Amino acid sequence: MMNAAGVLRQVAATGYRFTTVTPLTHQRVLARRGREPGATLRDIFGWNLPFEAGTVPPELLAGMEQAGIVRRTGSLLRSTVRIASLGDDLFFHSAYPTVEENAVFFGPDTHRFGRFIRYALNPRKTKQPLRVLDVGCGSGAGGIAMARALAAMDTPCTIVMNDINPLALEYTAVNAEAAGIPVTLAQGDALSAVEGDFDLIVSNPPYLDDAAQRAYRHGGARLGRALGVRIAAESLKRLAPGGQLLLYTGVAMVDGEDPFLAEIRPLLTAPGFEWSYAEIDPDVFGEELERPVYAHIDRIAAVGLVATRTAEAA
Repeated sequence: MMNAAGVLRQVAATGYRFTTVTPLTHQRVLARRGREPGATLRDIFGWNLPFEAGTVPPELLAGMEQAGIVRRTGSLLRSTVRIASLGDDLFFHSAYPTVEENAVFFGPDTHRFGRFIRYALNPRKTKQPLRVLDVGCGSGAGGIAMARALAAMDTPCTIVMNDINPLALEYTAVNAEAAGIPVTLAQGDALSAVEGDFDLIVSNPPYLDDAAQRAYRHGGARLGRALGVRIAAESLKRLAPGGQLLLYTGVAMVDGEDPFLAEIRPLLTAPGFEWSYAEIDPDVFGEELERPVYAHIDRIAAVGLVATRTAEAA
């Protein structure tokens, strides 16, 4: 993706903003729009509509071609990436629809995750830069939001971005470069891809039981919570004294009970941890309840876990 960060900077210079919606809302908007080609940068990079070459400035189109992020669709062109905004930062993520196994997703959960980080973050005071890890970073939005929040607190940090998906790390590298935030990339399966302890760990793991088992959606066994439970367990072991875990995920609620919290509670109540846990949104991805695997659940809720290591845990 040669010069892809340059494309982001060019788009940012126009004042571009786009709040990415759920796939179902995106589908409904496109159905309403009909077959007219895109006329604005929001059409091209947000709604991902085909467009005529003359719609974008020549230098921007040249940058897109150099970065390899535009393809021809009949007589029109189409961006192979979308651009979402979070605060003042822009993020490359996958084209619509996100059906590929290695798709990099950015949506309403990303916005909730960013807000959760800003409100929950309570870093320990230290003269040394805090060591920060974003587990399953996707577009890098969590780590970049963390860097912005720490900068606002005049707290230096070094950031490690982890994902099992090479394309996610490609996008993360571009997004971080455009944001002017140095990061270290670590490809691999969650905490196994990195060494040592961390002062701050953030994660927004996938939590749906996805029939196609796409990495950006599928949270594994037990109604999609297995991956989140594993990341929580591994992260708690890798917190430095005073270190904090901020984990945002979703839970399929069963008969009024939260099975994710039930699984991780024994880890959180071990000596050496303080923690809080709350529902951020009580009802997300309601359309999933139409699938047989979810026939017995009440709802899917977005939740946030904040855990702090106060001493060496037993």
